[in-house]
Amino acid sequence: MSLDNLSNPDLLTDLWIGGKAVPASDGGRFDVLDPATGRVLTTVADGSVDDAIAAVDAADGAAAGWAATSPRERAEILRRAWELMTEQADDLAKLVTLENGKALADAKGEVAYAAEFFRWYSEEAVRAVGQLMTAPSGANKIMVLQQPVGICVLVTPWNFPAAMATRKIGPALAAGCTVVLKPASDTPLTALAMARILDEAGVPAGVVNVLPARRSGAVVSAMLHDPRVRKLSFTGSTEVGRVLLKEAADQVINCSMELGGNAPFLVFDDADLDAAVDGAMIAKMRNGGEACTAANRFYVQRGVAEEFGRRLAERMTALRMGPGLDDGVQLGPLVNTGAVDKVDELVQGAVDAGAEAVVGGRRPEDAAYSDGFFYEPTVLLGVRPGSPILDEEIFGPVAPIVTFDDENEAIRLANATEYGLVSYLYTGDLARGLRVSEALDSGMVGLNRGLVSDPAAPFGGTKQSGIGREGGHDGMLDYLESKYIAVTW
Repeated sequence: MSLDNLSNPDLLTDLWIGGKAVPASDGGRFDVLDPATGRVLTTVADGSVDDAIAAVDAADGAAAGWAATSPRERAEILRRAWELMTEQADDLAKLVTLENGKALADAKGEVAYAAEFFRWYSEEAVRAVGQLMTAPSGANKIMVLQQPVGICVLVTPWNFPAAMATRKIGPALAAGCTVVLKPASDTPLTALAMARILDEAGVPAGVVNVLPARRSGAVVSAMLHDPRVRKLSFTGSTEVGRVLLKEAADQVINCSMELGGNAPFLVFDDADLDAAVDGAMIAKMRNGGEACTAANRFYVQRGVAEEFGRRLAERMTALRMGPGLDDGVQLGPLVNTGAVDKVDELVQGAVDAGAEAVVGGRRPEDAAYSDGFFYEPTVLLGVRPGSPILDEEIFGPVAPIVTFDDENEAIRLANATEYGLVSYLYTGDLARGLRVSEALDSGMVGLNRGLVSDPAAPFGGTKQSGIGREGGHDGMLDYLESKYIAVTW
């Protein structure tokens, strides 16, 4: 896919409501930028509050029919969506790279991962099992049915524009719900491409609606205050999540929140350092560090800290940086100039406090990168506990390293955050690994692994990192409600 393809009539740039592309009701449009150049790729319809209500109208009109569709029929549609995504994977990956900036290899990995949610939930659609038992008193039978929760508002971020959409749409459709997807305004094109694929797969009009909008707060608020909306699933920052939870409280809306992370990466002195560095490169540099699951804080036992830092710096230095579509590029630009500014501020703050940037630590000086949103891969040694860079999501290619002396200190440092999405640890002692995994206060743990995400596994965190789980069987349960029927025969 080249820039010329963005004028292809098959590429949606309008709203998708009621099974068709429509302009914004007030004619508004906004620019979508190429992070590698800062240039405008195309414009997309800017949904309004009126458009949001129209999308809910469409979802409401389709709700009863979709809920009554047999589980097998819903499963076959999702299976077809997986097939179409797989067939179109190369073009979809290029589209992700164009609007998000990530390296094409990362984009291809995302598209494959995203498609798997449609395949997994095509299999789960037929497994919304209920329950039948005799009441302990013997007076009646307890029958429990699983029914779709209703119309769902899905709000997704820019860092995984395909996967975050399918991770929500898949289980919602499998459960029999209709949806309105509000994608991030930095990356609306991929979400609209998902709408086209689902339409081709046979999803009835109104079941999936996609509403790009710059005026996100007003648009989402309007939907959350519509009494027909019964579910909110949000992936994004904890700050925005808190606001949406307050909004959702007005109508007592069922909420799933996948919020911020601050993942610790622990390396014990008995770890296989080659494996630990390999895992660190995946956990830190997947998606250029722009992931809520990205390793944010590296805690390395004193005996191996220098060697681990040296090896990690070598690997980071060897990364080829450039526009994501260029051959061999391993690190693309960040998503926008604000992201670069934040990363640079955190790095400079750590250096000012005494840390050493052994590699990177700045925006690239080469003129070839001057128009894009690039930041050099960075390793910081001697970072002091309590530094701001350890408290905030970096969301960039930066690895701050802190040393520790013993297991208890490692656990204390790892848990010293309001977040609890994922943790990573490397050790050659399985008993220690399981012991520490149990002690880490996070919803997920990568034990001698730098990657935890899997469509078949429950994804989610503790503390300020969210509510509920996505993926696995648990993911569909978030879109179902239990109905108890007391019956005697």
